[in-house]
Amino acid sequence: MSAEKVELTERLELIENMIAEGRRSTTRWAWTIVLWGVAFYVAIAWSSGMFGGPIWGQHYMAWPVTMTGTWLLSWGLSARMRTSAKSPMTTVGWAIISIWTAMGISMFALLLPLGLSGRADQQVCVAVVATLLGTANAASGMLLKWKAQIGCAVVWWMASAASLFGTVTQSTIAFLVAIFICQILFGIYAMILESRGHRRQGAVNA
Repeated sequence: MSAEKVELTERLELIENMIAEGRRSTTRWAWTIVLWGVAFYVAIAWSSGMFGGPIWGQHYMAWPVTMTGTWLLSWGLSARMRTSAKSPMTTVGWAIISIWTAMGISMFALLLPLGLSGRADQQVCVAVVATLLGTANAASGMLLKWKAQIGCAVVWWMASAASLFGTVTQSTIAFLVAIFICQILFGIYAMILESRGHRRQGAVNA
């Protein structure tokens, strides 16, 4: 085999290893996917008036407060994980974090002014949020060559379209279903993959 073919093979192997490590990094943070899914449900319930009491009565604060609180919680827990991490973050891992950080900032920049101004239209908000989440999932899934995550992007985009073409009730149902599939189920699936990876690694080390 020529030197050029050997070099090409090594580069391809390096790319595949980086993608595999990127997936492992994503599954390591899968708990944040579930956490944000639960946060979405809390914000929806709060803004819909399902909770009683003077604090919960401030419906316009539901999304800003819930999203800010969830971001602070996830940031604090993530900082502890990074401190105790045994291996440094890879380039692909940082790329995935950058994608989701940009998405989170965009959502915060959108939802906070909308919540405080009171000008939010529910169906348009659902469409925009679902599109942002679809874009982040698509970028991450394409980078990691992960069909399951690309599938989540498609579900979010379908929810966005359903919100704009359907009724308010249909918009809410589409959003709730997308959260369950793309945040709760996908997050649990990724956590299971991480658990299996730990067991395989433990068996190899043993």
